[in-house]
Amino acid sequence: MRLQWPLTFLLTVCSHQLLAQPSAAGLPLWEIGAVGLATGQSAYPGSSETVSLALAVPYVIYRGEFFRLDRGGAGFRAIHRPDFELDIGFSGSLGSRASDTVARQGMDDLGTLIEFGPRMRWNLSAPSAPGQWNIELPLRGVFDVSNSAAYRGLVLEPELKYSYRAKEGWTWGTGLSVIAADQSMQSLFYTVTAAQATASRPAYQAQAGLMALRLSGSMSYPLAPDTRLLVFGRFDSVQGAANQASPLVRQNTGASVGAVLAYTWKQSEARAPD
Repeated sequence: MRLQWPLTFLLTVCSHQLLAQPSAAGLPLWEIGAVGLATGQSAYPGSSETVSLALAVPYVIYRGEFFRLDRGGAGFRAIHRPDFELDIGFSGSLGSRASDTVARQGMDDLGTLIEFGPRMRWNLSAPSAPGQWNIELPLRGVFDVSNSAAYRGLVLEPELKYSYRAKEGWTWGTGLSVIAADQSMQSLFYTVTAAQATASRPAYQAQAGLMALRLSGSMSYPLAPDTRLLVFGRFDSVQGAANQASPLVRQNTGASVGAVLAYTWKQSEARAPD
C-alpha cells in the first residue's frame, strides 16, 4: 500500500528526524547508508483509516556550504547566518489508491507529489547550546509526478521546533505546526464533484485555509557507532479546519507512529562547514 500526504519520502524522514542535528558543524560532509522503516498513519488528514508501510532503502546525506541534502529535504541554501537561513528546496510525498480507503471509493487516486519552494528558518538559540529552538516557514508549490507534473496548489506550514542533543549521543525533538493550503491543493483531498457524489458522499467544494494542526515528536539513540534507532510519532487535528465539513473527513484527529533503523556504511573524513 502506498502512503500519501503528509508522510514524506524516506530520505526526508531520516535527514529531518534521525540525522539532523542542532548544528552540522563537525559532522561528516557526506554519508551513505541504509535505513529500514516501519510506520502506520492516517491515509490523509481527516481519514478514519490507517495505512502502513515497511521497507528498506539506501540514503545519502550531503552537508555542503550551499547545496544541502539534509534537514528534511534537498535544496540550495541562499542565505546562512547564525540566526537566519533561507533555502530553496524540495520534498515529496507518496500517493495512495482510492480503492484503499472507503471514503474515496470510486474517486481518483492521490498521486505522488513533489513540493518545491523557499523556506525561511529563524534560529532562536545560541549555536553552541545543546537545545535549539527555531521557527521554520516553508512555502511550496505542489506538483503531481504521477500526472505529468500537474500543478496541485500551494502549501504553507509554519512550525515551531525544539531539538536537543545529549553528550551521550541520543537526541529528541518536538514540533508544533499549522498546515494551510490554497483551494487547488485542498480540492485534491476534500472536493467531491457531482459525478463522484453518492447517497453517503454528497457533492462538496473545498475551500482555501487551514488544513490541519500537527504536533510531532521523535527520539533517537545510537545502538553502535554506525547504527542508530529512531522512534517517532505525530498527532494531527482537522478540528476547525477549512474543510472539516467535507464528506471525506471521517474523524477530526489522527495519529501516526513509526520506527527507523539507520546504518551508516561510508562517511567522509572531511567535516561539514557548519
